[in-house]
Amino acid sequence: MNYTIKTLNKIAKIGLDKFGEGYALVDDAANPDGILLRSASMHDMEFPESLLSIARAGAGVNNIPVDKCAEKGIVVFNTPGANANAVKELAITSMLISSRKIVEGINWANSLTQDVAKEVEKGKAQFVGPEIEGKVLGVIGLGAIGVLIANAATNLGMEVLGYDPYISVDAAWGLSRAVRKANDLKTIFENADFITLHMPYNAQTKGTLNAATFAQMKKGVRIINLSRGELVNDDDILAAIEDGTVGAYVTDFPNEKMINRPGVIAIPHLGASTPESEDNCAEMAAKQTKAYLETGNIRNSVNFPNCEMPMSGEQRITVAHKNIPNMVGQISTALADAKINIKDMINKSRGDYAYTILDLETVSSEESIEKIKAIEGVLRVRVI
Repeated sequence: MNYTIKTLNKIAKIGLDKFGEGYALVDDAANPDGILLRSASMHDMEFPESLLSIARAGAGVNNIPVDKCAEKGIVVFNTPGANANAVKELAITSMLISSRKIVEGINWANSLTQDVAKEVEKGKAQFVGPEIEGKVLGVIGLGAIGVLIANAATNLGMEVLGYDPYISVDAAWGLSRAVRKANDLKTIFENADFITLHMPYNAQTKGTLNAATFAQMKKGVRIINLSRGELVNDDDILAAIEDGTVGAYVTDFPNEKMINRPGVIAIPHLGASTPESEDNCAEMAAKQTKAYLETGNIRNSVNFPNCEMPMSGEQRITVAHKNIPNMVGQISTALADAKINIKDMINKSRGDYAYTILDLETVSSEESIEKIKAIEGVLRVRVI
């Protein structure tokens, strides 16, 4: 079977090359089977009936109408961990530049015009800053990125507190035993010399750092935000810098309020801006898309559950549906009525949505497929 893939941004060649024979890569395809993108906004786009999947070469999916896609049975993928090392390195850099006043010192040195060596020796004292060794780092969010940062910081001699009430088993296995668990955010706020944010942005996490939380923090704390600008209340952190509560704020998300402000180090969204990261994200997005189109297996979706099963039997049917009672029973009955036996199956759910894969011993009839499509709560049926 042939598939058409539409790209909304420039995607690294190493990723596009993963598609190979049977795939047409078209920038302006009207009826694509899959879409790959980075930062292009899809909120005002109309989705054709042909569209089966959207893969973002990156972690955040704020530029994609995820819920709208779920209702249409369109699986949305991201690439968690593909850019983790790039962000880890920038986080370590951020701790150093926020502590040692390196950026300010460079800017000052470049402003000198004469007797430079003499002026440097006279003026360098204004840029003295503490070392990070022995200091306490609070890591909020222990996903792929947070774990790498926590482990790297322990190797640099820092004491690390980690907080994540939803930490995965895989992340926990990868976390250094030297990282201490914080049972709540208050523990982080009261003890950390540095705080770095690595959580998703949503209605619950918006403004996680605000006037109330700054009031709980140690004087002079350094804040690092490489996740999303909206996690920190702009007005509140500027006030906290002004009164000395926050010693420095490093943000990868500059806006009009955050530029040319004393105490703010504004980085132009460079968290994942490395060739290695772009390659990793593109390759991962392409592999996930290809696997879904060819086998129906889902890995790293943000709106449907992970659901994978080796292919067997004569035919595979996949059903994206609402997570409501008796869905599997109704699907099975539609096949049983047509005297079609199920060789193997798997059903997984995630929030309001679920996904079922069925491998059949014989090829299904058009009538049985139409019966499954007609079940209330079924969003999309595919025959592979």
